[in-house]
Amino acid sequence: MNEHFDPLAACEDTFGLDTLLVHGGTVRSGFGETSEAVFLNSGFVYDSAEAAESRFKGEVDGFVYSRYANPTVAMFEKRMALIEGAEAARATASGMAAVTAALLCQLKAGDHVVASRALFGSCLYVVEDLLPRYGVPCTLVDGTDLDQWRRAVRPETRVFFLETPTNPTLDVLDIAAIAEIAHDAGARLVVDNVFATPLGQRPLKLGADVVVYSATKHIDGQGRCLGGVILSSEDFIASELKDFHRHTGPSLSPFNAWVMLKGLETLALRVERHCANAVRIAAFLADQPGIRKVIHPGRPDHPQVDVAIRQMANGGPMVTFEVEDGKAGAFRFANALKVVKISNNLGDARSLVTHPATTTHQRLTPEARAVLGIGDGLLRLSVGLEHPRDLENDLARAAAAV
Repeated sequence: MNEHFDPLAACEDTFGLDTLLVHGGTVRSGFGETSEAVFLNSGFVYDSAEAAESRFKGEVDGFVYSRYANPTVAMFEKRMALIEGAEAARATASGMAAVTAALLCQLKAGDHVVASRALFGSCLYVVEDLLPRYGVPCTLVDGTDLDQWRRAVRPETRVFFLETPTNPTLDVLDIAAIAEIAHDAGARLVVDNVFATPLGQRPLKLGADVVVYSATKHIDGQGRCLGGVILSSEDFIASELKDFHRHTGPSLSPFNAWVMLKGLETLALRVERHCANAVRIAAFLADQPGIRKVIHPGRPDHPQVDVAIRQMANGGPMVTFEVEDGKAGAFRFANALKVVKISNNLGDARSLVTHPATTTHQRLTPEARAVLGIGDGLLRLSVGLEHPRDLENDLARAAAAV
């Protein structure tokens, strides 16, 4: 049984994105399966001891151990690289494994990181608590203030790190401008692109050096399993990430890679619906009693709308809003929902609401949350695929409960 590439692979660079999401990177075994095969094996066998030696030395291509690489995982990596416009990719067990590996693989004691202050809670832990333990201090800045990025640079600065739109306040950071500052300082820019999705924003084309995703979110899109991916140049993957990934083992399971491949097949359709629903829901919420503020990058009142128009293909699938009466009002709103579910996840087919102050960002002090704009009345809504009228009815009932 010999494996072979899908004949489409020879001309992948000529296909549209929708086609690549279905066919990109596919390798079929000699059985000719339609859907990609799931290779759940941990190891591989060799025709001879000499062949094993050659593979371990890297003299010939071939799989060695599924912690290093696996056929199903490799298909997911190839497809993600194609749709992102990246030269190479490495998949990981979760989004946070992707973030941590993308940073640690290129840093050593004495280096310095500059990061946007507005980050997911676990990302803040990595840059504020974890990196300094190993001699890598981090300076946090207001990511929307370019002068703060410039002032934070030191001679030993090696990495800039940001997410945009930010979690949960949906600030939009100017990737191209920040990339220029990073490169002038001799640093790389790492961008967490989860909230925009691969279809809504292309950080590499805007000057970023590395892009990370929690594939758990819109890439899977149905709340099934964990995964992450790091995308960059072939040089970065080979020289910085490969050995770190191989020897520390943040590997994506082959089954989860297969689930992600299935998710990618419908990503374009789902993201289009997510984003269309988000635009409608943002406008609807702005007219509801008890709602003090609505944030969505596609709204003309968004503080960085000009940047959003310039670098995003759409406003994205997330809506953040603030209700009256702080935590009590937010809890009444969330508890009154029937269609929308309370969860700390996002990117699901189901609409999900999160209270960041008591979940994703609860480890921060009230003062730190206030600086980020995360008030007790703030709610984050991951808009799903339901009929928008049903979402509006559900949200109206909840607003009335505030």
